[in-house]
Amino acid sequence: MRKLLVLALVGLVAQLIDGSLGMAYGLTSSTLLLVAGVAPAAASASVHLAEIGTTLAAGVAHWRFGNVDWRVVTRIALPGAIGAFAGATVLSSISTEAAAPWMAAILFTLGAYLLVRFSRPLRTGRVGGRLRGRFLGPLGLVAGFVDATGGGGWGPVATPALLVSGRMEPRKVIGSVDTAEFVVAGAASVGFLIGLGTEGFLLPTVAALLVGGLIAAPLAAWLVRVVPAQLLGAAVGGVIVLTNARTLIRSADLDDGPVRPIVYILLAAGWLAALVLAVRALRRTRRESAEAASDATASASAALVGAATAVAVPAELTPTGTPNPR
Repeated sequence: MRKLLVLALVGLVAQLIDGSLGMAYGLTSSTLLLVAGVAPAAASASVHLAEIGTTLAAGVAHWRFGNVDWRVVTRIALPGAIGAFAGATVLSSISTEAAAPWMAAILFTLGAYLLVRFSRPLRTGRVGGRLRGRFLGPLGLVAGFVDATGGGGWGPVATPALLVSGRMEPRKVIGSVDTAEFVVAGAASVGFLIGLGTEGFLLPTVAALLVGGLIAAPLAAWLVRVVPAQLLGAAVGGVIVLTNARTLIRSADLDDGPVRPIVYILLAAGWLAALVLAVRALRRTRRESAEAASDATASASAALVGAATAVAVPAELTPTGTPNPR
């Protein structure tokens, strides 16, 4: 019972992170299951089955808050589903011994990407134009495949790519990616069902993750407007990197000797550096936003003063000095 409560808490935290960043539900949940000794394919299968419910709730919540661009959702979801089905089929056919380091390497890489991505200022400016299908289709295909084979990766691949394009508001990027993930999670679950059968799904684990995620989904859709994504992304990236480094060290037979502590020290130092850079980037972004708002207020005040001066003409006389007929 205690284990299920812990898993429910993990599902809640993972959904809060995912709903706020547009990524990391699968990364967080899969990492924990791997640490607990669950086979890679079973971990990914269970997480994706739980995601069917959590992404549905997240999609509805994001829609109600106006965070969804349905054109992007329709163009990225189907290729993502195809990629996820293919990834689930591949992972199901690999032995546990071979899949563990593969999955840990994917999660480690994505965690490192989060560290780098969120240690720099986030691009939030808007640019005109629309995202084309020839960009969204391949993006969805790759993101879906990585997501199924790594137990997570849909958000870390899709969300930054859409943010970098600069053609969508950040909140709509996150809402659209989360909403499309419902289709991706369903396709991955079908692939795992075909490859592993029903025994590949750890139903108590699925239920616990699902309950926690459903509780967090509405709150996460609101938090996306206020949470400091800069710090959250860097913090989550460090946890994922350190946790999956353990599996990679074991697979490389470096568990004994001085190598393991040295690796952990270096990774911890990198994580701390990323957090410091994230704090600096967040402060710089807020300062620039405040300065821009101040300049806009000053410009508006000057315009109002100018308008008031222009109309401050004697009301009883016309410009020629004759009485104003009223």
